[in-house]
Amino acid sequence: MQDYKLTDFLPTTKKELELRGWDSVDVVLFSGDAYIDHPSFGAAVIGRVLEQEGLRVAIVPQPDWRGDHRDFTKMGRPRLFFAISAGCMDSMVNHYTANRRLRSNDAYSPDGKAGMRPDRTTVVYSQILKKLYPDVPLVIGGIEASLRRFSHYDYWSDSYHKSILADTKADLLVYGMGEQPIRALVRALQAGQSIKDCQAIPQMAYVTKEKPSYEHQVMLQSHAACAKDKRISAETFRVIEEESNKLNQTHLVQPVDGAFVVVNPPFAPMTTADLDAVHDLPFTRLPHPKYKGKTIPAFDMIQFSVNTHRGCFGGCAFCTISMHQGKFIVSRSEESVLREVRKLSESPNYKGYFSDLGGPSANMYRMAGRNLDLCAKCKRPSCISPAVCRNLETDHRPLLDLYRKVDALPYVKKSFIGSGVRYDLLLHRSDNEAVNKGNKDYTYELIAHHVSGRLKVAPEHTSEAVLKVMRKPSFALFKEFKRTFDRINESESLKQQLIPYFISSHPGCEPQDMAELAVETKQLNFQLEQVQDFTPTPMTLATEMYYTGLNPYTMKPIYVARTQPEKLAQRQFFFWYKPDARNQIKRDLQKMNRLDLADKLFKK
Repeated sequence: MQDYKLTDFLPTTKKELELRGWDSVDVVLFSGDAYIDHPSFGAAVIGRVLEQEGLRVAIVPQPDWRGDHRDFTKMGRPRLFFAISAGCMDSMVNHYTANRRLRSNDAYSPDGKAGMRPDRTTVVYSQILKKLYPDVPLVIGGIEASLRRFSHYDYWSDSYHKSILADTKADLLVYGMGEQPIRALVRALQAGQSIKDCQAIPQMAYVTKEKPSYEHQVMLQSHAACAKDKRISAETFRVIEEESNKLNQTHLVQPVDGAFVVVNPPFAPMTTADLDAVHDLPFTRLPHPKYKGKTIPAFDMIQFSVNTHRGCFGGCAFCTISMHQGKFIVSRSEESVLREVRKLSESPNYKGYFSDLGGPSANMYRMAGRNLDLCAKCKRPSCISPAVCRNLETDHRPLLDLYRKVDALPYVKKSFIGSGVRYDLLLHRSDNEAVNKGNKDYTYELIAHHVSGRLKVAPEHTSEAVLKVMRKPSFALFKEFKRTFDRINESESLKQQLIPYFISSHPGCEPQDMAELAVETKQLNFQLEQVQDFTPTPMTLATEMYYTGLNPYTMKPIYVARTQPEKLAQRQFFFWYKPDARNQIKRDLQKMNRLDLADKLFKK
């Protein structure tokens, strides 16, 4: 592998600027994460895109926000703008458990050290920069800003918040995957336009005092109206979700404090060539040398994994991916993936194994609507819930071909699939028998050759009613997949495990549903490990249900476990097999008048 010099990374200090012979920069990026120069880390991607545009770019990872703020001034005043991202994770999700307890580590910091970024990172960094440099344009982006572009419920303060634009006073907010809007922005600024002139760029959000009058726009209910009436909030969320999942979107406008938050339609989904070009940028694919001797858990996890595509059309009620990456899949070419595999194989740490070839969902590679005219008329948040769309191409053969080409390389011993597999796509019966055969072949190949001992999948629940609320497939499909998994394991003399993920306290889930989950999973011989309590995060359907107690699509009340005792009462059923849980579970089942379930759980 190439020996990289300090100047092969984006500069992070004044000294590194001097090594390049720079006395000033065009853009300074602030990130809540450690700087890892890799296409899986957003700040690095944006930095390399700006660099490709001919700009001098500096990055300040995890600046010290507590003291004299010298980290915010060390790069000086940029010629064009400051840019801020909280990092690859929302800072509040990064910091707190579902029970609002402070986490003891941070996977995106050196040695996993907690406390390297503030709560509400984007807001804190923005307020510091606006105080120090009030006249320098400020652009915010990344998942934290993206999911807070509209008024939203904030779980950690248990309150209804305005758009993050109101708290940050940022000039522009880039939402979603930022390569296209950031290129358009710098080209406009380089051409002499002002930051205000750039408000019309797609995939930007901004605040204006003038009432917008776009030819195509949707005027949402105001922040004040949503904050006052949960019914209005739920109705508004439904409009936002449906409009944000259309192929051809429009301007969304929300009044707030006598002004208007305007969210422009996004750019068209990137092409394969566009995505390939991003991965061909001159990333070192390593942490910055300043972290020498330290480990960064997030990097260790993905060091030998390769991203094959972006986006997800699953539309799960609790997931933020489609509202950030988009519903429409953008896939890399085989050639691009193979180039990256070859490059990573040259690393001195490479042992012949790849931990993952995948994306947000492992098996959506190259999937799209057959007839895009139909897609253009559609506003369903999910292409596979409540059933797989008849217009969706579910052919797994392109992905199977890719796996085989990677595995055929002489320097690859084995490639594994670590990202979540959608078994409902695997099991879907198409009207094309060649596709059905390809999907069957893919399933065999996956289980026989690409499982690193344990295959993780996410049924999330066993209750059909709860699964419907989650926008997840029937548990019967999980059982069918498990039978297939067990059969292939037996035929190949393999001792692999299927590891299911489950969520407790999701809106619509009642204690009895959790008790039945315990019985169902026991009967399948599972002692659950991969479990979590539902965490409300901005801009998800589940969070809106948690906040309002209403299903925005039916406007009917829905049960929500809100208090800690209610959540613990649900969570305990995951661990029915632990002796110290038994007595409390029995007492709770007695209150439900469901001692029949206790017999199923505890009688041998």
